[in-house]
Amino acid sequence: MNPRLLPLLATTMIFLLAYAICILQFPSMLSTRVVGNLLTDNAYLGIAAIGMTVVILSGGIDLSVGSVIAFAGVFIAVMLRDTALPPLLVLALLLALTTGFGAAMGGLIHLLAMPPFIVTLAGMFLARGLAYVLSIDSVPIDDPFFKSLQGAYWLMPGKGRLHLIAGIMLASVLVGALVAHRTRFGANVMALGGGEATARLMGVPIARTTVLIYAFSGFMAGLAGIVFAIYTSAGYPLATVGVELNAIAAVVIGGTLLSGGSGYVVGTLIGVLTMGLIQTYIVFDGSLSSWWTKIVIGGLLFLFILLQKALLRLGPR
Repeated sequence: MNPRLLPLLATTMIFLLAYAICILQFPSMLSTRVVGNLLTDNAYLGIAAIGMTVVILSGGIDLSVGSVIAFAGVFIAVMLRDTALPPLLVLALLLALTTGFGAAMGGLIHLLAMPPFIVTLAGMFLARGLAYVLSIDSVPIDDPFFKSLQGAYWLMPGKGRLHLIAGIMLASVLVGALVAHRTRFGANVMALGGGEATARLMGVPIARTTVLIYAFSGFMAGLAGIVFAIYTSAGYPLATVGVELNAIAAVVIGGTLLSGGSGYVVGTLIGVLTMGLIQTYIVFDGSLSSWWTKIVIGGLLFLFILLQKALLRLGPR
């Protein structure tokens, strides 16, 4: 078997085993209602994690994701409250801003030859600060268009509801998988993750690829912000603190190597669902502290870090 597939296989097996244990203890977790809620509740995290996957595949990191999501929610809420702009135009402006913000970080990373950690850390503080400039309080979203988006769903067999935002996440996974694994850009990302010097010798346009990687992450963070705003019907500058760490955890649990160059977007989806499944189990149990979610996720991260080390010792990727 290709060693690259081992982390994805391990992630899938862990998820299926965990789901089987949950079903044995709580048979109702097999219902489409629980499945629909699992997808809906983790939609914004799944979308953000897709952008993070592409960044990590390139050997980089993006710490600005959570702050960009919070900025997006506040931007949407304030613009809809204080201007007469149509909601679709507001959403388009937001995506343009977050995409440009990501592209600017990518440009700085390349031009200044600075570590992505430092540049995106600065981006994290900048985006969070801009959210506070727009509003220091939670701003409700009462727009009828947003209300209609919030209430849109597809009724699955068993009366489970697949909400629009869950559908957006699944569509984003499909698009992200195609971009990462079926395009020249995706091939350039993988090559860059294998080492910048090697990628340069292969003819990869380093500058353009780096800018596009972080632009894509910014776009996905903006889309996650839209989904989060629909989910909560509000914008709050303190929202989604630490989501960037959850996204990184989902990517690693999903089998993507932190060193870059190997991983799958579908694995990230399974990583997000695994984390969501842990939270759902705790809710069903009722006697466990929510902190057990962090403990189990930490254990899974250690497991996959050890697996990655073992794979790296098998030979060159």
